[in-house]
Amino acid sequence: MIRLINALLAIVGGVGAALLLYWVLNKLVETFPAKWEERLKPWVFIGPAVAAIGLFLVYPAIRTFILSFANARSTAWVGFENYSDLLGSEAFRQTLYNTLLWIAVVPAVTVALGLGVAVLADRLGPQSEKLSKSIIFLPMAISGVGQATIWRFIYEARPEGEPQIGLQNAVWTALGFDPVAWLQVDTLHFNSFLLMIILIWAQVGFSMVLLSAAVKGVPVDTLEAARIDGANERQIFFRVIVPQIWATVITVFITVLISVMKIFDVVYVMTNGNFNTDVIAVNFFNELFRNGNNGRASAIVVMLMIAVLPVIIYQVRHFRAEEAAR
Repeated sequence: MIRLINALLAIVGGVGAALLLYWVLNKLVETFPAKWEERLKPWVFIGPAVAAIGLFLVYPAIRTFILSFANARSTAWVGFENYSDLLGSEAFRQTLYNTLLWIAVVPAVTVALGLGVAVLADRLGPQSEKLSKSIIFLPMAISGVGQATIWRFIYEARPEGEPQIGLQNAVWTALGFDPVAWLQVDTLHFNSFLLMIILIWAQVGFSMVLLSAAVKGVPVDTLEAARIDGANERQIFFRVIVPQIWATVITVFITVLISVMKIFDVVYVMTNGNFNTDVIAVNFFNELFRNGNNGRASAIVVMLMIAVLPVIIYQVRHFRAEEAAR
């Protein structure tokens, strides 16, 4: 109850303080002549947001870049030693490979499943469509830690002879097989694929909602014209619907891709990067908080930022081109 009250006070206090700040700034600007008021008012309203971005995003990014050239305790400069040590490490190269595997699998599967579910759900009745979409979207309301905790009960493995509380092992042993520690099976990165299922399960709802809205926005005239020309439903889907919603498909793909590139909570909760499941974000966390190596942790973050930056630039350009075409 105390935590709930504290949370409510924080929300009310934060919103109230923001409203009060903007009200005071607005009143202050209104005291200026009309010409200066018109010039200053936009900056007054975007000023706090710009200041917050600079303080909590830009400054830490610059500081992290600088510390990536320092030693573990940030007491001396070591140049590119942190980068060369990381890239020369077999363990870190394996971490990069695991991250690339996530990038190659999760966004594509998420978009494909989201599009399939969106199309199928749209063919249900109104009430059934709302219910099915609500159920599929529900995992998005759960935090990453909560999602991982749920799936730990699915992958849980107990020694042979003990009751198997994990759903997967319960089914597996019921079929007559011995229990398997699923998250420790790194053959062909099998355990990494099991972890990917968790993020796909969580992100399909997000993909479905956006793609469903795009599919509903396809003009009916084009679909009727395709049917008159003799196209079957599969041809209509791939040659009429998908080309018209391709901009939304790209947007969803890039959004999921960025989430995958910085995936942390699922891997940390499930395996903490052990059993050959490590990814960049978990590696950074362990370097900083477990090994206390500020330099290498900063170098990892810089490499992650460099990897994400082209994707963000492409997404911004794609969004601007889409807006210009409207």
